[in-house]
Amino acid sequence: MLRFVTKRLWEGGLTLAALITLTFFVMRLAPGGPFSKTRKLSAEVLANIQRAYHLDEPVYLQFARYFWGLLHFDFGPSTRFRDYSVGDIIASGLPYSLTIGFWAVVVATLVGIALGIAGALRRNTATDYLAGVVGVAGIAVPIFVIGPLFQVLFALKLGWLPVGGWNDGWRSVVLPVVVLSLPNIAYISRLTRTSMIETMRENYVRTARAKGIGPRRTIVTHALKGALLPVVAYLGPATAAIITGSILIETVFAVPGIGRHFVDAALSRDYPLVMGITVLYGGLLILFNIGTDLVRGWLDPRVRANG
Repeated sequence: MLRFVTKRLWEGGLTLAALITLTFFVMRLAPGGPFSKTRKLSAEVLANIQRAYHLDEPVYLQFARYFWGLLHFDFGPSTRFRDYSVGDIIASGLPYSLTIGFWAVVVATLVGIALGIAGALRRNTATDYLAGVVGVAGIAVPIFVIGPLFQVLFALKLGWLPVGGWNDGWRSVVLPVVVLSLPNIAYISRLTRTSMIETMRENYVRTARAKGIGPRRTIVTHALKGALLPVVAYLGPATAAIITGSILIETVFAVPGIGRHFVDAALSRDYPLVMGITVLYGGLLILFNIGTDLVRGWLDPRVRANG
């Protein structure tokens, strides 16, 4: 197991280093610069600003300086928010994205698995059809359509929840969490249903039934563990994408998360902020993928043997 973990960590570190390198040089190849849109700057002032941010140095020196800073958890200063560092901006927005993302993952996992199991055990019934409708609707209808519809229904018409913002405690979290979890509920329910149907046909499940083990115990003890393998594999990248914040969700519901900072930074060519959020997203993606591999290895020893 230790060898399996060490190999995954080594591969994750190399992937993150490659992501940092690629993102850094792609940003530098883009036309313009972080101060190209600043009005009425003389050549002397522009030169002084570039010198302050080390933009007058060769690209390879800029990369070496940035990489060395990352090793010390220093993402550098933001070129757009002059009084804040990239770490400060990420720290201010990440808690909001983490809160919404965490509860969206919990809701999507629990509801998706429950609907998938119900659909697999009661095929061609009203329960199965309901799970199928939820799955199709969650995948087919984009969140930028579902979000405003829920705002109109639950906030403006019924008045149960706020339209947006972050000033009403737990009530401010409900709509973003529900809307963000719906597509993942759809995918998880379909994965669980398909995998459960296949698992229930396996010989070891039939053997358990033949021994007289009850249906509930057969499902929980024997079938569920194998049926969750595709779901666990999906949850790794899905969790990283959800927790780091959905740009659309944060825009629709006016949530001050890091997704909105990323868009603003890209439009204003704030190189350090774009790089910082990219490194954060890439690190979380790699971390959750490693966690997914560990859980899959625990559920299925064949994964450890082949890894």
